[in-house]
This record gives sequence, C-alpha cells and structure tokens, in this order.
Amino acid sequence: MTAHKWQFAARFRRHAFGWRSDTPVQRIKEAIAEIKQVARKEPVLAAEGAIVLLEKLSPALEQVDSSSGALGSAVNKAIDTLVPIIAKAGVEPHLRQKWLERLWQALQDDEMPYLELIGDYWGELCVTPELGSQWADELMPVVESVWSPKASGHGFFKGTGACLASLYAAGRFTELLALIDKAPFKWWHDRRWGVKALAAMGKKAEAIRYAEESRGLNDPGWQIAEACEAILLSSGLADEAYRRYAQEANQGTTHLATFRAITKKYPNKPPADVLRDLIASTPGAEGKWFAAAKDAGLYDLAVELVTSSPTDPRTLNRAARDFAEKQPQFALAVGLASLRWIAMGQGYDITGADVLDAYLAVMRAAPGAGADSQQIKAQIRELISETPTGNQFMATVLAHHLMS
Repeated sequence: MTAHKWQFAARFRRHAFGWRSDTPVQRIKEAIAEIKQVARKEPVLAAEGAIVLLEKLSPALEQVDSSSGALGSAVNKAIDTLVPIIAKAGVEPHLRQKWLERLWQALQDDEMPYLELIGDYWGELCVTPELGSQWADELMPVVESVWSPKASGHGFFKGTGACLASLYAAGRFTELLALIDKAPFKWWHDRRWGVKALAAMGKKAEAIRYAEESRGLNDPGWQIAEACEAILLSSGLADEAYRRYAQEANQGTTHLATFRAITKKYPNKPPADVLRDLIASTPGAEGKWFAAAKDAGLYDLAVELVTSSPTDPRTLNRAARDFAEKQPQFALAVGLASLRWIAMGQGYDITGADVLDAYLAVMRAAPGAGADSQQIKAQIRELISETPTGNQFMATVLAHHLMS
C-alpha cells in the first residue's frame, strides 16, 4: 500500500489532550476532513487512515472531560462517517479481516468507552455474508456464555453488538432470534436486531409485535416507534404508520422540527391535518406550534394559536417584523398578541426593547392591513389598562409613542 503520512496521527498521541473538549472535537473534525479528501482518489488508503484514527481515538481522549456530551457526539459522528469509507474500499478478504482484527482490538482496549458504536456497524464492516458468518461463529460462544444463567458477573461482553450485527449480515436470522432469546433481560439495543431479522424474513407483523414487546422503563420508545413505523411504511401502510407511530417516531428538537419531519415522511398527508393532530396532542401548549403553522403558510391557524395560548413574545416579534409587508394582517395580529402576552407576564427576561419591537412591527403592518394607527394605539392603551401585570412596565416603555 502507498506510504502515507497522516497529518492527524501525531495529534492523537495517548493522552494528547487536557481536560477541555473543544480542542479534541476540532481535531476530530480536521482528521475526518483529511481522510475524506484522500478518499476521493484513493479509497483504500482512506480506509486505512480511518482505521488508524479509530485506533488512536480512545487513548488520546482518556483525560478529556466528556460530561457535556460534545465529545461523545463528535466521536459518534466520526464513526458514522468513517465506517462507510472502510466498508466501500475494495480490498481482498484477507486484508479486510486484518482491518477487522485491528478494529476489534481497538474496541477491546476502549476503556471510556468511546468506540462501542463500532459494534453496531460490524456487519457493514464485514461487507460479505461469509466474513460476517466467520465473526458470528467466533463471537457467539462468548455471548452465550455471558448470557448463561450460570454465568457470574453482569453478563456484559464488548462484542455482543458485533455478534448480533454479524449474524444479521450473514443472513442467519433464526440463530440471531434464538440467541437474543437467551439474553437475561429484554433490552432494545439487542432486540432491535430481532426486529430487523423478522422483517428481513418477511414476518413484518411479527416484527412489530416483537418491537412492542421490547418496551420497558428505560428503553427508548421513539426508537421502537421509528422501527415499527419503517416496517409499516415499507409495507405500504402509511395511514396506519401515521396513526400509530408518526408523532412518537419523529420528535424533533423543536415543535417546528417535529412538524417538518412528519410532513416530509408523509407527503400525501395535508400539512394542515398533520399540524392539527400535533396541536391536539399537546393540550394547553397550543401556542408552541405557532412556528410550524407559520412555516406551512397556515396564517389563520397561526393567529388562532397565539390568540388562545401563550407564545414566546420574541418569536412573535420576529414573525410580525418579517411579515409586516407581505402578510400585514397576519403581522398585525401577531404583533398585538405579542404585546398582550408581554402585558400578561409571559416571556423570559423581557426588556423594553422587546416591547418596542412588537409595537414598531404592529405600526408598520397596520397600513397594509387597512388599520387606522390611532385605533391601534387606542387598542394597545386598552390592553395595558386591562392587564395589571404588565401595565406599569409597558406604559412606561410606550408612553411617548402612545401619546403621539
């Protein structure tokens, strides 16, 4: 193989980093960029570099504080990126086996652990069913031993995930299911392979039942729902998938992200129907779906939401400002709603600038909405007088503007 000096290699010496995570996160990104650049022309060399990086990661990161989660996320993203590079490289089976042995050793030496996700990808790393079967034969006896009722300890083996992934890659579905049945307790991390095996065998209804039976106090319900949803969608049962699993399986970091994820996955479902179903699922928090309604162009519904349910005033201010000219009636209603919620004490650390933002957006939208500015000011004065929580604060901020 072509000799190559990887720039990242020297930066990932054992204990190369102190306790702060920002530098190693940046170094990981740089290493991935270097490997990806090489992969464009020399995929085998890039795969070798990916293995070198994975070998060096854990020893280099041992002293880093990973409590924020940023470092763990960076490592997992690196694994997600590097595995396909290794898997796609066209090499002879004996070389791939050597690569796997090196990765296996890195996995065993990983004390933190950082590399455990590699086990989930072991079937992909094996590439061929034959190699997957070889690894399954080697690992199965160990898994059976640690899962035996007679075993001492906690029944943990770093190669369990790799074993299950290898059995799946080898197409040995019946053996995979039988092995999972020997586990001392139900854990979704293991049982998801059983779901995949049943689905691959064409037993989709049984796969869904198997997944549902995997639910437990500490199991990730959204992952179980996601697996079941995928099975139903692959069977052409979109309506059932939507009804049973769409909301649980597509929870985003924001309400808007959840809405977008569901509408993207179910293009034949009217966005308005999706949104109304989501709104109904969160009684008392309808206003949190305002951004989703605005994003979908459902302006009347958006106004209905912020009129009846508390919504972050700053979110409303941005919308009122952005839509003052292209949707002036919407902007006017939203800006007035912002002032109303501020007056009622909603919002975190609301300042005079936030009040002025709402007021200026309202006055800017008023002409386009066919509203008289003096009437709008009278409406704001009335709003202030009716809400004792905010009347002094808002009256002070807007005193000059409301007198003119």
